[in-house]
Order: sequence, then C-alpha cells, then structure tokens
Amino acid sequence: MLVAPSILSADFGNLARDVKAICDAGCDLVHVDVMDGHFVPNLTIGPVVVESVAKAATKPLDIHLMVENNTFFVELFAPLKPRYITFHIEEEKHPHRLIQKIKTYGIKAGIVLNPHTRPESVEYLLEELDMVLLMSVNPGFGGQSFIPSVIKKAARLAKLRDELNPECLIEVDGGVNDKNVGALKEAGVDVVVAGSYVFKHASYKEAIESLKV
Repeated sequence: MLVAPSILSADFGNLARDVKAICDAGCDLVHVDVMDGHFVPNLTIGPVVVESVAKAATKPLDIHLMVENNTFFVELFAPLKPRYITFHIEEEKHPHRLIQKIKTYGIKAGIVLNPHTRPESVEYLLEELDMVLLMSVNPGFGGQSFIPSVIKKAARLAKLRDELNPECLIEVDGGVNDKNVGALKEAGVDVVVAGSYVFKHASYKEAIESLKV
C-alpha cells in the first residue's frame, strides 16, 4: 500500500517542517487538498503555498482539486509539476478533455468520486486514467469518520479497473487508519490518503508504516 499523508491536517504554522517530516518518515506521496469554498464549504491553499510545499517535499505531490472551474485550477497548479492532479467528476462537464489537458503537462490524471457517486461513472474514462480517488468521507474537512460502504465500492471499481486498465491506481481518502486499511487493500486499493491519523500520531514513521499493508 502506498501512503499519501494529507497536509490538510498538518501544522500550517510549521508547514515546511511537517512536509519534510512525513517525507523522512517514509510516505510515498504528499497529498494536497485544494478547496475553493464553492464546490466544498471550505477554503484551503493556493499555488503560492503549494510552491513552498513542493520545495520542502522530497516525495511527489498528489494534488486533489475540490473546486469549480477545474481547468482554471489545473492551469494554476500544473507549473508546480505534481505527479498527480485529480478532479471531481461531479463538477466537470468535459472530463475526457480535462484528462487530456492534464497529460499535456506531463502530469498523471485522475478522477475523484464522492461517496454517493457510482464507480461505473468512470467506466468509459478508465482507459485514459492514471488514478481514481474514492472519497470515504464527504469532502471539505479533515478528521471525519470513514464511510464503510467505500470498501464494497472499491471492490467494484477494482473489477472494472482490472478489465480495462490494470495500470490505473485506486486511491481512498478519508478516515483511513490501521483498523480499515487491511480491508481496503483486500478490496484492491493501491493508495491511501491519511491526514489526522498520521499527523496526530506520536510518530509519523510508525503511523505510515502501520498503513503499508
């Protein structure tokens, strides 16, 4: 299992320190939640702050857009050269076009599904995708409880993925911890995002290692 700690749960007064610490502790990706206050009821960070995160990180960035006007935000963050940019299918009228746009920057493209969105909604896009991110909480705020039905949803998505594009990663974000990560792995999940679980743990290294099942 790959582990992508979400900096939404970091100490923003010491953000560079925390980003360096999770990288030193063995994370695989640094997950960056970008919220615009419109698509979700929260406002987080823009490209100036993420540029500082990128300088502090020794692991690739995984940028998750929770925004309206996805194309605008892709153009803002693409110059930072993250490994992944993911966007919500619920907000995008032309997802195939946006996937191609992200890839023109040399960045891997992914789609995010809210808890209520069926995995079959990406069936005809899977061959073009590098990642599908399943939300296991309602997007907008950290520290929420895991929605157990995402395990069944991940298993359904994994069947589609294995048939259409075995190279596409499945990522799960929200309420992930050492108690549910085993079931996610069994369902076919490749990457977990963990914010509160990592950053509130006494040892980032122990927390990350406990998720690498």
